[in-house]
Parts: sequence; structure tokens; C-alpha cells
Amino acid sequence: MTQGYLALVLHAHLPFVRHPEHEDFLEEDWLFQAITETYIPLIQVFHGLVQDGVPFKLTLSLSPPLLSMLSDELLQRRTVRSLDRSLELAEKEIKRTRRQPGVLPLARMYRDKLSEARDLFVNRYQCNLIHAFREFMEAGHLEIITCAATHGYLPLMTLVPNAVRAQIQVAVETHERFLGIRPSGIWLPECAYQPGIESYLADAGIDYFFVDTHGVLYAEPRPTHGVTSPVLCPNGVAAFGRDEESSKQVWSSEEGYPGNSDYRDFYRDIGFDLDYAYIHPYIVPTGDRKMTGFKYHRITGATEHKDLYQPQHARSKAATHASHFLFNRQRQIDRLGSLMDRPPIIVAPYDAELFGHWWYEGPEWLNFLLRKIARVQEVVTLITPGEYLKRHPENPCATPAASSWGLKGYHEHWMSKANDWIYRHLHKAAERMVELAQTHPQSAGLEQRALNQAARELLLAQASDWAFIMYAGTMVDYAVKRTKDHLARFTRLYNDIQGGTLDEPWLTQIEGKDNIFPHIDYHVYS
Repeated sequence: MTQGYLALVLHAHLPFVRHPEHEDFLEEDWLFQAITETYIPLIQVFHGLVQDGVPFKLTLSLSPPLLSMLSDELLQRRTVRSLDRSLELAEKEIKRTRRQPGVLPLARMYRDKLSEARDLFVNRYQCNLIHAFREFMEAGHLEIITCAATHGYLPLMTLVPNAVRAQIQVAVETHERFLGIRPSGIWLPECAYQPGIESYLADAGIDYFFVDTHGVLYAEPRPTHGVTSPVLCPNGVAAFGRDEESSKQVWSSEEGYPGNSDYRDFYRDIGFDLDYAYIHPYIVPTGDRKMTGFKYHRITGATEHKDLYQPQHARSKAATHASHFLFNRQRQIDRLGSLMDRPPIIVAPYDAELFGHWWYEGPEWLNFLLRKIARVQEVVTLITPGEYLKRHPENPCATPAASSWGLKGYHEHWMSKANDWIYRHLHKAAERMVELAQTHPQSAGLEQRALNQAARELLLAQASDWAFIMYAGTMVDYAVKRTKDHLARFTRLYNDIQGGTLDEPWLTQIEGKDNIFPHIDYHVYS
């Protein structure tokens, strides 16, 4: 019998960024980079484990916007175009660095990895990575869970309860449409919770969710085992708390593994280093420089004079860090096991994009870790939250405390001087959407299309990503524009529906632009 469990949870999410009105759009790079640098490397790790007969189990959340973008034919074609551009640049880099013995092997490494990524994306999965994730889910290696429909920050939406309900119901329906099963768990956006949200989860058939450490530690009543076992809300929905120690070792750029000097530097990129005339075809058509993914230096410290990256040293360090992580989990479980009446569970949740995109060696670290765990299963066993609840259905009853995993642990990141202006508009739009749904119960034809589109525009305006970007100060103009554009389109739809003045050509235009949730039913707001 195992001494304890480890639940590794990866949260894969991107805001819905699709701009058919432009041939090239900078923010679509978020998706292309995530596919090339995170999702494909993780899939390659999973394939290697399966091929070698290594047992593993992970929990992966795939947000509805991400599922929608991965399945979108326009974005699939643009992903292939992005890969082809990068491969073209790789060949140029091999020629440019032919007399630089420290850099040439790195240019070849990128060319080979990009070629493998393109082959997997185009030939193995026909440009749709959902097929890959579903394949591992059906083989029992992944427990795939959902998120809110557009990653809406739920505690700041509860003034209009039907808005919270719609975010969750649309997410569950989207998940089932893409993956063939209803999700048993949910990643609450930003792990943001306040008491009462569990009632909407129960209505949608959700069994469990995650909260940050203090959400469980300050639960009422306080649970005996802290975050080393889930708590059951009064309605029976389970809350799993984040283990702070295991999380910090991985995600912290200062205290964690990613900041080690042997690892590749994220910020030093040839898109900013090389002559403009050379790099111009591979950056933004406006002429603005951007990341290309070609990075030749390691984390050397706060200096412009970075040392060259050495992949073999980085790989060795990833193996060392995997051993260190596992050793610490074993010590944790040894300590906790003597204090509990059941095997403890350590929940280690991370943003999926940490692995590969931000931390280049992250997928390799995960590969080493999963292989090492397979050899010591009598101490640490990988488990998913759903499986844990089946094995241990009886758990302490408590209501978690209001919390998030953002700055200072509550709602400050999403409700600050930089972004608080959005909420009066979002709340008013949500009230109007409920009004529309309740006063037009039997609509059909053009009016029904307009009501469904109004629901889409509201959901897209509610995405927590826009408030996050405004607070962080990155791409602020884009985040503000997206918020205002969706609210403006919603308001026009509301007025046109109420006034009976619908403009079908304009409606068709915005349906083609904001085409997420093609099967949405506006009655979800009634």
C-alpha cells in the first residue's frame, strides 16, 4: 500500500484570441507559442512514457477558449504558417552561425525540434491537438477537467448569479462536446473562490475544485489535516488545497528551479538582438520586434553579458531537480503519514505554460520526475483528484475561505485602480443578458442568433485575462480594447433586439469574428 499520493495538476488556458480581419496579429502568437513550446513538448513526453511502459497519471485542465482555438481551422492554418516561418528562420540561423561553434549546435537543435513539432502537429494529429489529449485521457493517463467558460473571475460576478451559472454551464457543455465526457472537476479561474460558488458547481455535476492554500487552512471549521486531504463543502463538492512547498519549488523564479543558472534564459531572444534588416521578416509586420523562440543564452544573472546555453548541462540539472523534488515529497509524506488516518495527498498545481514556454526545461524535468516516481510507487503514488475521492470518499466537512492564488491571496489583482472601471459595465451587461433571456423565451431565426451572439460577447468581455493584463501593465491597450469592443457589441445587440432593429449583415460579421461556442443557447441565462 502506498504511503502517500501526489496530484500533479496542469492548468492550460489562453484567452480567446482570433482575428480573421487581420492576416497577421501579434496576440495570436500566444497560441502559436503555447502549442510549439508547451503543448507539443508535453505530448512528446507523454508519448515517450507510454512507449517505454512507464505508468503515469496527471490532471490537466483545458479551458473552453483553448479548446475552441485548438479546433479552429483558421488558427490551425496559422499555426502551421508560424511553424514554417520558424523553420525558415532556423535554416537561416544555421547558415549565419556556421562559424560560431558555440551557437551552431543550438541553431540545429531548434531546427530539429521545430521539424519534429511540425510533423507531430500536421501529420500525427491533423493540426488538432485535442485528439492527442483525448488519446491520453482515454488511455487513463490524463484526467481532463474544465474551467469557467471564458475564465471569468467568479467571485466578482456573483452580483448576477445567472452570470456565474452561465460561465460554469457553458464550460461543462463545451468540454463534453470536445472530449466526449462531462468533466468531474473544475479549475476555478485564478483559483478564485468565495462561499456559495460550490452550489453552481453541484448544479453542473462538478465533483471537485481547487483553492489556494489559505482557502483550506482558513476554512470553517478548520480542517484537521490542512491541505493534505480535501474538504467537503456542505453540499458534498470537494475542495483540494494547493501544497505551498511543492508549488514554490517549481514555479518561483527566485526560489524555485526555473531560475537556476544552467537553464535557458527566457528574455534574451534574437528577435531583439539581431539586425533589423535580417530579422524583419520574422517579426510583426508593423516593424515591432518580438520573441522568435531562438534563444542562445543561459540564465547568467542580472547582466547583459550572458553565457551561452549548454543543453547537456541543463538536462543534467533537470534530472537533479527532479530527484530533489521527489526526495522532498517523500520526506513530506513520511512526516505526514504518521499523523493521519489515511495516506496524505499533496496537490501541486501549475500553469501548464510554465513547462516549456517560460521554463524551457520544464517538460524534461517532468519527464524525469514521472519516470523516477514510477520506480518508488510504494512511497509516492501519482493520483488524480477524481480517483482520490473514489478511494477516500469520507473527508472533513468545511466551507473554504474566500481566496485566490493571485497577489496577496485575494482579489486585488483583478480589482485594482488599473481595472476596477470594468465591473460596473460587466454587471450591467450581465443584468441585461438575464433580462433578454427571460423576456424572449421563444425566439427563433435572426432574433435567436442575436441572443446567442449577445451571450458570446458577454462571456468574452468577462474573461479575467483582460483585468489581469491591465493590472500587470503588459499589452494594456489590447486588453482595454477587447473589453470595450465586446461590451459595445453586446450593447448594440441588446438595443437592436429590444427595438426590433437587427442588422443581419453586421450580425453575420461579428458571428464570424467572435465564433466561440457555436452551439451556445442563450437560455442558459434564464
